[in-house]
Amino acid sequence: MPGKKRVLFVDDEPHVLDGLRRMLGKMRDEWEMEFATSGAEALAALAKHPFDIIVTDMRMPVMNGAQLLNEVKVRYPGIVRFILSGHSNLDLIMRSAGSAHQYLAKPCDAEMLTQTVRRSYALRDLLNDRRLGEILSGITTLPVLPGVYSQLVQALADEKTSPAEVGRIVSQDVGMTAKVLQLINSAFFGVRRRVEDPAQAVFYIGLDAVRGLVLSVGVFSQFTGLEVPDFSIEALHRHCLDVGARAKQIATRQGASKQFQGDTFIGGVLHDVGTLILVANFAREFQAIRSLSGARQIPMIDAEREVLGATHAELGGYLLGLWGLPDPVVEAVAFHHSPRSCLNREFSPLTAVHVANGLAHEQVSGEAGNGAELVDREYLAELGLVDRLPKWKNELEAGLKQREESYAECVQ
Repeated sequence: MPGKKRVLFVDDEPHVLDGLRRMLGKMRDEWEMEFATSGAEALAALAKHPFDIIVTDMRMPVMNGAQLLNEVKVRYPGIVRFILSGHSNLDLIMRSAGSAHQYLAKPCDAEMLTQTVRRSYALRDLLNDRRLGEILSGITTLPVLPGVYSQLVQALADEKTSPAEVGRIVSQDVGMTAKVLQLINSAFFGVRRRVEDPAQAVFYIGLDAVRGLVLSVGVFSQFTGLEVPDFSIEALHRHCLDVGARAKQIATRQGASKQFQGDTFIGGVLHDVGTLILVANFAREFQAIRSLSGARQIPMIDAEREVLGATHAELGGYLLGLWGLPDPVVEAVAFHHSPRSCLNREFSPLTAVHVANGLAHEQVSGEAGNGAELVDREYLAELGLVDRLPKWKNELEAGLKQREESYAECVQ
């Protein structure tokens, strides 16, 4: 039927597929579902009909789930790829880390599976261009700072290095932070709680697994800057870490919970992850965006919309949602320039990240009044918070030097 979403389930045990049929029967009006008992059968089904999502078991004879998803990634990069398995063999998990968007652990109830699939469909509404969705679905890693990458490799080569030290290094890089949080929050490593802190994520993943992921699987790629030679990835990271610190401070001042503060900090650190996506995957378009912004004196985000049909905020929100990061984080990233586009009308991580980002640009780059309202005061007025803005600005300005010194120490 037209309009239905197509989902392919793969498991070598027929009774598991029968259970999925019964469990998801109520979704027949929304989804057109097919079921395959092997990797070969799944690839044959994909060759006949287009699918939006594939959900596969891990351990299967002849072709396991990781191998199947690697094939799907190459042949059909636009498909959203999930592992649904009760097995957590480290070798298989690491092999799937580069091909699966999320790893769902069995037993997985109908509600959780349904919501996960629905969430992936809802994310597509952020993008109007199918080509963009296909490219983003194919992304498995983000460029990282060369200096931080070198620190990480050296630390992992030293048997005396502690998880805390590795976690500290990882937390200084936007791409590394996004990837380890994808792994830890999508049940790759069987952690039954939400983790917002990349340093804590390293502790749960374990140093042996981190070594394998970095040195063998290659989940991190160094930024070369060859295609965008005048782009400073260091400046971007400095800004992202600064916004994360500012946003967390705002959340703390509002008396937010620890989990709220964690989501806010990560939302701030990752808010411009879409710019990394642009630089690494749309270098030509990124150059055109900068040229258009300079020539017409318009904000970069408006130039992005004209050139790509989507903004860096939307690209980042789409990818992080696809990777299974928490909804408040995805919301903060996707709407940090346009908070009134979000249905949420309460103080949230998005609020803190939006304000922190706007104030960071105004205070550090002197962009206030440069063709855009960097902090949406109408949005803050709707939340009854507009009177808090001057105080937030003064508090954050006072801590600017300390944050810059802290960043400089971390990347030396």
